[in-house]
Parts: sequence; C-alpha cells; structure tokens
Amino acid sequence: MATKTISIDLVAYERLCSARLGPRDSFSQVIRRAEWSQEPKTCGSLLAALQGIPVADEEVIQRLDSAQQLDLPPDNPWA
Repeated sequence: MATKTISIDLVAYERLCSARLGPRDSFSQVIRRAEWSQEPKTCGSLLAALQGIPVADEEVIQRLDSAQQLDLPPDNPWA
C-alpha cells in the first residue's frame, strides 16, 4: 500500500487521536470513517448559511467606517 506523509497541527492531531476506536485503529482508518460533504460549494449554499447570521446595526457600521478612515498607510512602509 502506498503511503504519504502529511503535516498537521497539534489540534488536528488530538482530534484524530480522540477519534480512534482503539490502540490498533490507524489514522487512515479514522480518516476513512469521516463524513465528508459531497455537495458542491455554491453561492446559494453560502447565502443559505448567511441567513442565520445577525445583520450589524447602524452603530457598528458607523464605528467600522470611522476606524477604516483612521487606518492610514504608514509614512515609510519599509520601516
């Protein structure tokens, strides 16, 4: 069987370890058992996901606009 070496962060490693069913359960077996969404990523699915997110009120938008206006580029970008 061919193998590949991958790098993962510690959080992902801990999740893989916790998903093992026993000491003889390999990471390959854990990954094969995982449920991966097969539906395509579309703008419609993004819009549907955004439906549950609350809209920012006018005060938040004004504070963001003010902060953006104050965010000037540095005099010397190389310093």
